[in-house]
Amino acid sequence: MLKIRIIPCLDVKDGKVVKGVNFLKLQDAGDPITLAKYYNESGADELCFLDITATKEKRGIIYDVVSKTAAECFIPLTVGGGIKSTENIRKLLLSGADKVSINSNAVYDPDLISRSSEEFGRQCIVVAIDAKKNLATGKYEIYTHGGSKETGIDAISWAKNMENRGAGELLVTSMDKDGTKSGFDNELNELITKEVNIPVIASGGVGALSHFSEGVKRGNVQALLAASVFHFSEFTIKQVKEFLDNNNIPVRMEDYITG
Repeated sequence: MLKIRIIPCLDVKDGKVVKGVNFLKLQDAGDPITLAKYYNESGADELCFLDITATKEKRGIIYDVVSKTAAECFIPLTVGGGIKSTENIRKLLLSGADKVSINSNAVYDPDLISRSSEEFGRQCIVVAIDAKKNLATGKYEIYTHGGSKETGIDAISWAKNMENRGAGELLVTSMDKDGTKSGFDNELNELITKEVNIPVIASGGVGALSHFSEGVKRGNVQALLAASVFHFSEFTIKQVKEFLDNNNIPVRMEDYITG
């Protein structure tokens, strides 16, 4: 088994890190630049920076904030939010991003994934999937615009489609689990990991150390993303990695400076 990556996520709105429940009731969680520096020094394997309202508000990408965040981050940085073109991706990479995360515009322009993968390499193209279970059908459907627009698209088939178009990995966020601290949606994650051959990052729902190990063992994912439990110091990266290591899940244990 490859070493499992632990990835803190900075959900950014109006230049500030925020966190909510089920994509709603957002509260201030701090400054992205300060948090980036902290996570860089705390043993995080990667960092994810998502401008969560860029598409919904129909505005440009905050390249300046990305650049300042990247200056404090010497681990791989994935940036998402409002990406509509290969030129956007080029500017983000020049601003210090290592990978880009595309969500809404993958739905409205699926060829963007193909073009981006061909131009920049699939290793830096992440497709983000915000999914919610339809209680009437029992199937998972994807949403766009920060979880505000229903598409009716089946999340499992969409994941496979995105892999075929050139996505290097998938960031799967359970809208049902987001901010609930009830654990990852391991059913959703397992359905997707069975269908694709690229890494899957699980997101949404962490509230206990055991949820991290369950995400790997039940969801079969390759990376675990969390936000509020790290931002509000419920757990440190070190505590999570030590817990996983004690449960025979391989993680990178080197180079802790803080926390």
